[in-house]
Amino acid sequence: MPVQTSSITALSLRGVSVDYAGTPALSGVDFDAAAGSLTVIAGPNGAGKSTLLEVLAGTITPRAGSVAIRASSRAFVPQRTAISPALPLTVRDVVTVGAWGRVGPWRRLDRASREAVDAALEHLDLTTLQRAPFGVLSGGQQQRALLAQGLARRAETLLLDEPTTALDLESAERIVRAMRAEADRGVAVVCVSHDNAVIDAADHVVRVDAGRVVAARGRSAAGGGIVPRPAASP
Repeated sequence: MPVQTSSITALSLRGVSVDYAGTPALSGVDFDAAAGSLTVIAGPNGAGKSTLLEVLAGTITPRAGSVAIRASSRAFVPQRTAISPALPLTVRDVVTVGAWGRVGPWRRLDRASREAVDAALEHLDLTTLQRAPFGVLSGGQQQRALLAQGLARRAETLLLDEPTTALDLESAERIVRAMRAEADRGVAVVCVSHDNAVIDAADHVVRVDAGRVVAARGRSAAGGGIVPRPAASP
């Protein structure tokens, strides 16, 4: 049975501001993500969506404000991979990197970690491709492998940046199902996206524009679709 959206806050920002070379990217942002929910950050290009996600991931330190991380572990799947196609890495190698978060890099995986890798490959329909070089995969297959890497981490929070961009419909639908399944098992999933299919699958949608949260909405307690919620004050 799917886990109901929790009231336990896994990630919380209060008054967060980020500047790039003196130019504001985020200004006084408040944000919460609950365990067992899929939260989508939406908005126009250049609005600050990816910056917000990277603050949640811990890869950017804000100039002002507070960041509270109550989840014990985070997995971050960026929009683009920095993995060189020249590296002799198989799909399984790439996914296994996610499991290192459980045991430490270059250590022999325990049984639970190997099972996590196998499950992630199967969930993203990559089992038959696990021995293929990562560099020869299509863009959609590479994105699925990166998401599988995040799933293999078995983290309490999963953060994704535009995971369905430029993908074929089948790959995009599989990724949406995977995100929804993670939320249903209790993970706090936060995804930057402008894809309507991703937004429709979300429990909560936070809209960002010009570095500020301008609107937020969530599903009703009865599960009856999306209902408006007050936005954080700018």
